[in-house]
Amino acid sequence: MKESTLTAQSRSRALEEMADDGGLDLLVVGGGVTGAGIALDAVTRGLRTGLVEMQDWAAGTSSRSSRLVHGGLRYLYQLDLHLVSEALAERGLLLDTIAPHLVHAQPFLWPLRVPLIERGYSALGVGLYDLIARFHGGRVPIQRHYDKAGALGIFPDIRPGRLSGAIRFYDARVDDARLVVDLVRTAVSYGALAASRTRVVDFVRRRGAVTGAVLHDLEADREITVRARHVINATGVWTEQTEGLAGPRAQGLKVLASKGVHIVVPKERIRGRTGLFLRTSTSVLFIIPWPDHWVIGTTDTAWSEQREAPVATAADIDYILDQANAVLRSRLTRDDILASYAGLRPLLQPLRGTPGESASVSREHTVARVAPGLSAIAGGKLTTYRRMAQDAVDFALGAERTRAQPSITERVPLVGAVGYEATRAQAGPIARRIGWDRHRVEHLLSRYGAELTTIADLVRADPDLGRPLAAAPAYLRAEVAFAVTHEGALHLADVLRRRVRLAYEMPEGGCAALDEIGDIVAPLLGWDAATLDREKQRYRREVEAQRAASEAPDDATASALMAAALAEV
Repeated sequence: MKESTLTAQSRSRALEEMADDGGLDLLVVGGGVTGAGIALDAVTRGLRTGLVEMQDWAAGTSSRSSRLVHGGLRYLYQLDLHLVSEALAERGLLLDTIAPHLVHAQPFLWPLRVPLIERGYSALGVGLYDLIARFHGGRVPIQRHYDKAGALGIFPDIRPGRLSGAIRFYDARVDDARLVVDLVRTAVSYGALAASRTRVVDFVRRRGAVTGAVLHDLEADREITVRARHVINATGVWTEQTEGLAGPRAQGLKVLASKGVHIVVPKERIRGRTGLFLRTSTSVLFIIPWPDHWVIGTTDTAWSEQREAPVATAADIDYILDQANAVLRSRLTRDDILASYAGLRPLLQPLRGTPGESASVSREHTVARVAPGLSAIAGGKLTTYRRMAQDAVDFALGAERTRAQPSITERVPLVGAVGYEATRAQAGPIARRIGWDRHRVEHLLSRYGAELTTIADLVRADPDLGRPLAAAPAYLRAEVAFAVTHEGALHLADVLRRRVRLAYEMPEGGCAALDEIGDIVAPLLGWDAATLDREKQRYRREVEAQRAASEAPDDATASALMAAALAEV
């Protein structure tokens, strides 16, 4: 295996290697969870694989989700046992093998209002959910029933008039952006070539077939031509735009964007020891606990504006507050909100082209042939990314080659998972030598797994990196450095939004820590004072635009504010 580090230097080398005369077996376009999963699946089958992403890794939908790994309880009530079984199987693999350091079992309380009828059908549904899960590993406790007093003992913040009892069930939660970064790093460790901030601007075509792509390196402002035997479009809500580069005769998938909004509030504002699963008049609402905050969402509304940076509006935030406050005693207000974020779900529409040109894998995701040498995948959800990746590579290879080179990712742990249990056992002595308390160790293990030892090595080499961030003491300065030296962060926003994630855990996007983070990042990326100042100004503009958007009355106004901030250099 090769080094799993992502750096500015490894990115430049990857682009050079992609462009060499040998070409690639497979070029994957899109660095969200699906594209990263495809790259790992392909490279571990022995394919020479390239992966490109026009923004940072996970910058789109994959860093803006509910951060859940779940079977889809609501599908049981639609009697779609296949979808639930598939998702629970993937949940089990993530908990047991693939990412046990990142994916953690999470209990939820489901408040019930009608004692007999609702408890009966809910117990039946959750019981079937538990039964299916037990066949797929990732063992979590089965459902437990509570009367009203028992439920309020677990979650005192529920309004007494809103329940007669409750059912506790389990799913799992994950830091979505960290999962994607670890997928990319693992793919790189097996030989994949990965480059963020690299946009596909055209496809290379020969006699009607796609044989590669023209890439625009957005960091160096240069174009590179890459040859590939097959290209997979895994660009989510950008699926149709990417397909359009293949020419007017290209056929493929039609995708609409649906916006899902979440808000983040401090842990002390809600009193409860589990998450909450709430059925609303139109959908469901999750109140999800994290160590220092709660994530509450989501919404489901059509979005037709720019797709690089969707934002929450005043109406979105008011809706979530109203739904949460209908159940919670502690009435949340806008003053309680640390952050809000919006992500775009790619909703599949009926397939374009003739049915014979595509293969519908499930109602959750679809793989389609766009043109000879080019296929696309869309739909699905974070939980089933691995199965989506397997289906996409199977489709690209064809039945005969798939039999010769089957997927093995069920058995491939991510970086941080290899040696995780041994590192957890050794964490106490490591912590004592450095002076970390139990809370610090648990925090680091849940983010880095076995790479806790790498963080410790950074601190031993430079004790200054062992200091907590002054404005965000839950994080060490070493974690900021690691984001650059191992996780491919190229800009301040990459660190704050998708590595250390203070953008979602602190007021004003974590700007209170911006100067200190900038001082750590700048020498690692070779920035001079002027470059650092531009980076900080840009990040502050984005944060201010997001704040203004959250007070805007509609999507168009909010989107225009964000687009203007992104356009400024």
